[in-house]
Amino acid sequence: MGLLDSFEKGLERAVNSAFAKTFRSGIQPVEIASALRSELDKKAAVVSRDRILTPHTFTVRLAPSDEERMRAIGPALGEELQSLVHKHARAQGYSFAGPVTITLERDDQLSTGTLRVDSSSAEGAVSWRGVIDVEGKRHPLTKGRTVIGRGSDADVTISDAGTSRKHVEVLWDGERAMVRDLGSTNGTLLNGSRVSEAPLSPDSTITIGRTDIVFRVVAQAVPPRPSRPAPDATRAFDIREQGPLP
Repeated sequence: MGLLDSFEKGLERAVNSAFAKTFRSGIQPVEIASALRSELDKKAAVVSRDRILTPHTFTVRLAPSDEERMRAIGPALGEELQSLVHKHARAQGYSFAGPVTITLERDDQLSTGTLRVDSSSAEGAVSWRGVIDVEGKRHPLTKGRTVIGRGSDADVTISDAGTSRKHVEVLWDGERAMVRDLGSTNGTLLNGSRVSEAPLSPDSTITIGRTDIVFRVVAQAVPPRPSRPAPDATRAFDIREQGPLP
């Protein structure tokens, strides 16, 4: 059974047959579900080999008559939409940068039977930062050049006698990364191959001595700007996530 089929079955259990008569024209709930699923797929961004980030804030814009019908369903619609978004995200291996919020909003510019979905991550802004995981600790790459070695003057000091005092450096400009050996005694491996200098892709493993250093790119939410009150002519209601993220 497909995800949309599951949605329809759940909706049938939540909405009585008498109310179902109101859906003879205009937008059907299953169309909202399909639009949300399409939005997830369209906006999914590959961050690393095992992390695909997708939006978690959705605004479904509906014509006035359609918005009235959807509002009348009450919590049942929100629960089913939340369930579908999470099921589809799990099936596709997507991750969210924050709790899922689905807002159904009246749009006087739309005609009955049409809808538009807008989406964003972390209320419109997600920045990417490079980090390295070393000996069970995560170190953000806050500078363009981060030196790693056993010396106390290294930016990241490791307790490995098989490494040089300043063994290797990781260069990060906010978008691209590079690893460079600093003339170490025992050399540097990148994903098992010896290198002196090489581009660094997300989830790559740098090995110096007996120590593995994993480079990652992670999402970081940017604090949102203060929101403005919605105009009186526009009514909206939110469907906010209550449970854990997938």
